[in-house]
Amino acid sequence: MPTTIIETNTTPFGNPTIDPVTLDIVENALRNARVEMDATLVRTAMSPGIREQGDAFPLIADRAGKMIVGQFGSFIGGFLKSWDGSIEDGDMIFLSDPYSVGGAISHSNDWLVLLPVFKNGRLLAYTAMFGHQSDIGGSVVGSMPIKARSIFEEGVRIPPVKIWKKGEYNEDVVQIVMHQVRKPDWCQADLNAIIASCRVAARRVIEMADRFGEDVYVSATQELLARNHRAMEALIGQAIAEEPVSFEDYICDDGVGQGPYRIKCTMWREHGRVVLDFAGTDPQSSASINFLLNENMFKMFFGIYMIMVFDPQILFNDGFYDLIDVRIPEGSLLKPKFPAALSGRTHALGRIFDILGGLLGQKTPEFLNAAGFSSSPHLFYSGNDTRPGKGGAWFQLFQIGFGGVPGRPMGDGPDGHSLWPGFTNVPNEFLERYFPMRIERYECAPDSGGAGVHRGGDGIHMTYRFLVAGTISIHDDRWFVPPWGVNGGHPGARARKILEKADGTQIIIGNKVEDVEVEAEDQLHFITWGGGGWGDPLERDPALVAKEIVQGLVTAEGARAYGVVADPAGTVDAAATEALRAELRATRGDLPLFDFGPGIEQLRAASLAETGLPAPTQPVWPILQAAE
Repeated sequence: MPTTIIETNTTPFGNPTIDPVTLDIVENALRNARVEMDATLVRTAMSPGIREQGDAFPLIADRAGKMIVGQFGSFIGGFLKSWDGSIEDGDMIFLSDPYSVGGAISHSNDWLVLLPVFKNGRLLAYTAMFGHQSDIGGSVVGSMPIKARSIFEEGVRIPPVKIWKKGEYNEDVVQIVMHQVRKPDWCQADLNAIIASCRVAARRVIEMADRFGEDVYVSATQELLARNHRAMEALIGQAIAEEPVSFEDYICDDGVGQGPYRIKCTMWREHGRVVLDFAGTDPQSSASINFLLNENMFKMFFGIYMIMVFDPQILFNDGFYDLIDVRIPEGSLLKPKFPAALSGRTHALGRIFDILGGLLGQKTPEFLNAAGFSSSPHLFYSGNDTRPGKGGAWFQLFQIGFGGVPGRPMGDGPDGHSLWPGFTNVPNEFLERYFPMRIERYECAPDSGGAGVHRGGDGIHMTYRFLVAGTISIHDDRWFVPPWGVNGGHPGARARKILEKADGTQIIIGNKVEDVEVEAEDQLHFITWGGGGWGDPLERDPALVAKEIVQGLVTAEGARAYGVVADPAGTVDAAATEALRAELRATRGDLPLFDFGPGIEQLRAASLAETGLPAPTQPVWPILQAAE
């Protein structure tokens, strides 16, 4: 049964005409309220993932649950259709089970709070926030087990419950949840911070309704949705062809030896709507790399990508969803069947953005982006701090790493940036102050960005020195299938992870590993992938290449990919550069639209020699017929 909304005042809202000035004030007030949600959260949370890196996502929606401002799009409509319960003034919903909201949160580490906003007995809006908890119990520290075979191994799953009911706090539910986690102090503080951020936004909504009147506020939200619909309708007509285009990319492996896994999407325009069909995507994995992709979330991803590429001035919201038809096969990697494990979904989530770039640019290569969003590297380090004065206290670190952003039509990809533009790095001083480690290196990995007239962003080479024995786990990708270049640009370099023992011995370890034991004075070289290059690298200004040699972004040897001959000090030999570029142009043939590097079988054959790791084997799916 659908959710019952209990309103003590059943007077319908009016529909006044909204003048442009009022609409602009409401729009920017909502933007500011969203920023205030973030500020409230990061100033009151305790876990490094939220407090230092901002791994949380706010939302303010209209009374029907459609997002007006936010980032991921709204899950509320689907929740209201599926939850057999009531919502009334003084209620607040708490949940973390992805299957209960159709993947609107994509793994159980994301704790979500939903607050309905009432005024004078009528539902006015919703505010919501979810944030990644650094630990929720389960079989491994950090609650993201690579080898999980079901979601039951991934920690506590919270179904939709009323954490506040008619203004009364449900402390018993919170105590039960906190009893399951390894860091209840962090989790309790983060939950309180999420609640506080929702309440701050609710107050701002009430203030707007007080200032302009409830009817004007509600009408303004509907006009913001309608305006977005009109803008997206025009963009779709201009940018999306009726002829289907397809694109596919791969997740390198599943952490248990199989891979790569294909994600395929076909796009076309039909009767004024965009169809995005994931037929041809591989079946779900028996490991944890599945991604329960919510259709509305993907619509928002598509809309954001369209807006950022074609018209960045548009405020994105949920107003355009009826213009997009998303089709995801049941039982596939992107719509696994319960109780499939989901904790490693970050790789497929990142690959979705690469696929969108490949789809949207095929008809308009001048707008095409290379690959390089790709993943969101994770490091976990835990143990007992045995240093003098620490008393063997338990510690655990969850940190999100950064990689290279792809080369783009407007310029180079940023070096060492996050998949999510709002994320920030954990300061090295914070890591060294609160965890038994020392950061020996934090710099760009030179030559890791793909060569192009617009260079792909370099990845990061971060070296951790562990000061006490413990265990580490790593989640990363793009170590086997490289990030592709476009319009003649070269692929970016692949990720590598090297454990250097205290005696200097170096061991290449996988990019998806868990419970790797480390000793005091061991070092981990955590090297992430670079972004693919954009455009002909032989057209890049040699003076810029020389500058980047001095900056440590490109090496003298790597400069030859641009046809530039220079010494390590950045001095360019003009005559030799001209001769090398002439030679490269004469021998390379036509520039490809996409440069994927070697094919899958060639990558398999060369894997051990090139990466130090055995190639993953072709996946086997005992549930193949279910995915079809």
